[in-house]
Amino acid sequence: MKVYVVGLGPGGFEQMTQKAVAVLEESQVIAGYDVYIDLIREKFSHKTLLSTPMKKEVDRCHLAIQEALKGQVVSMVCSGDAGVYGMAGLMYEVAQEYEPVEIEVVSGITAACSGAAVLGAPLIHDFAVISLSDLLTPWELIEKRLDCAGAADFVLCLYNPSSKKRHDYLQKACDIILRHRDPNTVAGFVQNIGRDGEKGTIVSLQELRDTQVDMFTTVYIGNSMTKEIAGKMVTPRGYRL
Repeated sequence: MKVYVVGLGPGGFEQMTQKAVAVLEESQVIAGYDVYIDLIREKFSHKTLLSTPMKKEVDRCHLAIQEALKGQVVSMVCSGDAGVYGMAGLMYEVAQEYEPVEIEVVSGITAACSGAAVLGAPLIHDFAVISLSDLLTPWELIEKRLDCAGAADFVLCLYNPSSKKRHDYLQKACDIILRHRDPNTVAGFVQNIGRDGEKGTIVSLQELRDTQVDMFTTVYIGNSMTKEIAGKMVTPRGYRL
């Protein structure tokens, strides 16, 4: 009895790892969030595909484990990396309610890395990844993490920067970082990473504050050393030239 928890990468089939593809081919059942199942439906239509909507993550884990207990090889799919804001941790937690089931996590390319490649090389030095979604984390804690990361001069990668209910959260985040950074600090954002409409844009931190983005956007804020080189966002590591 086995459940794989598989990171699909940023969205394009060609950006999945060879291991992820092999595991999905091995699996008899593939479960996941509706949107992620749709990303692979064409390639794996010969499999049993099970999906649940957003906010049904726990139900999704139960569904996958129950299929495994029937003797099926099951994969739970996530976008990006299954261990970065993905389903890997929850799967281990839910599995405690059942007889032992083997779980194997198959890593993928997370948005922080795939989006950085579009912008250039913003994550060459120390960086922090913070989600602005307060669905599972209190906003007060998110504010504290932003303030500490800003004070420590980390390059920042922001997931889930905005939604209809959180339209001003990126603005709030930028205001916190502006306590510690020059308004001209190099920043950028990437839309639809690895999918149709992929686009990277470089702006200043002040310009970023006044930019409207959506949930399909990943945001980058440089540190005090980050610069723009030939239209790309680059954070020097410190090598002597």
